[in-house]
Amino acid sequence: MDASHTPSIAIIGTGYVADFYMKSIALYPDLNIVGAYDLDATRLATFCDYWKLPAFGSADELLKALPADGLVLNLTNPDAHFEVSRACLMAERHVYSEKPLAMEMAQATELADLATGLGLHLGAAPCSYLSQSAQTLWAAVRSAKPGKVRLAYAEIDDGYIRQAPYKHWKSETGAPWPAEDEFQVGCTMEHAGYYLTWLIQMFGPVRTVVAASAQLTGDDPAAHDLSIGTLFHTSGVVTRLTCSIIAPHNHEIRIVGDRGVLELDECWDNLAPVRFRKRMRIRRRLLELPLTRKLRLPGKDLHPVPAKGGAATMNFFLGPDQMLRDIAAGTDPAPAMQMALHVNEVTLALQNAGEHSGSQAMQSTCEPPAPQPWAQTLKGGK
Repeated sequence: MDASHTPSIAIIGTGYVADFYMKSIALYPDLNIVGAYDLDATRLATFCDYWKLPAFGSADELLKALPADGLVLNLTNPDAHFEVSRACLMAERHVYSEKPLAMEMAQATELADLATGLGLHLGAAPCSYLSQSAQTLWAAVRSAKPGKVRLAYAEIDDGYIRQAPYKHWKSETGAPWPAEDEFQVGCTMEHAGYYLTWLIQMFGPVRTVVAASAQLTGDDPAAHDLSIGTLFHTSGVVTRLTCSIIAPHNHEIRIVGDRGVLELDECWDNLAPVRFRKRMRIRRRLLELPLTRKLRLPGKDLHPVPAKGGAATMNFFLGPDQMLRDIAAGTDPAPAMQMALHVNEVTLALQNAGEHSGSQAMQSTCEPPAPQPWAQTLKGGK
C-alpha cells in the first residue's frame, strides 16, 4: 500500500460487534474513519461519543463522505446484510460485510454480480483464516508435517447458551448481546465460517455437503441450534464440522495425516498454539504420543492482536485491512468474492439441512487464497 495514502472506512451498524471492530481498528493508527451510521440514533450517539467518531444522519450522507477507494464495514443485523450491502454497492463503494454475506444464496449471488459489474470489491467475515494461528496450521499442512492429510474434525460448540446469563452480556459501549438474532439466525450461520474458511483455505473448495441440522431448544423450528456436516473437498480430504449452542464449549480442530495429528484448541484466539502429535507403533500398540511439539512460524508479532475481549482474542480488522490493500494494489476482486460466496453456500447447506437432506452438491467454487507473506514456511522448515 502506498505509504502516502491514508485508507478510509465507514461503519454502518453500531451494535454489539461494532465495538469489537473498533478495538481492532485501534491497532491501525494510519486509518481514516470517516464516521458511522445506525438506524438507532441513541445507539449511534453512544457509540460515536465513546469512540470519538463523526455520526451521520443517513447512510447516503456517510457514503458520499467516503472516498471512492474507501471501504464500508456493514456491521448491521444479519437480516439487513443484503439490503445494506446492495445500497453501498449501488453507491459504488467497496463493501466488507459481517457474516453471513446474505441469508439466501440468490441474494449473495446478486451482490457478487453487482460488485463484479461495477468493478468493486466485496467480502465477508470471518477473517480469522488470515491469523497467525490459522496460517501456522496451514503451513504445517503444506509442509506435510502430519504426512498426507486424510481427515479433519472441527468443532464450534459454545455451551448451553440459553441457560447462560446472556442478558447481562454487553459490549464496551453497552450494546446488549444480540440474543434474538443469534437464536433466530442460528449458530451455524453465525459461527460455521470460523473453521469453514480455514478448511477451504487448506483443502480447497467443498464439492459435496452431507449434513443434518436440528432445533433442540427454543420455540422456532427454523432456528437450528445444532448442525453436523461432512464436507468432501476437491483435494480429496474429508472434513467434519459441528456447530451447536448446546454441547459443552469446544473449539478444537484436529487434522489427521499419515504421520500424526495437528491440533489447535481455539479458533477465536488468533495466537492459539498449533501442536503436532506424532503417531508411533510401540510393540503391539499404535498410538499418538502424549507429548506434542509446538509449531511456529519464523518471526514474532506477525500481525497485531487486541487485548482479549469477551470470549475472543481476535483482530476483526484483518479482513478489511487485506481488502484495503487489495483495493490500493488494484488486485482482482474475484477470488475473495468467490470465497465469500462459496462459504455462504456451504454454510446455508449446513444450516438448512434438517433431518432428511441427504447430500448436496455445491454450485459455487473458489480459488483458495495464497498464504500470507510471513507464513510461507514453518520455523526450521519441515
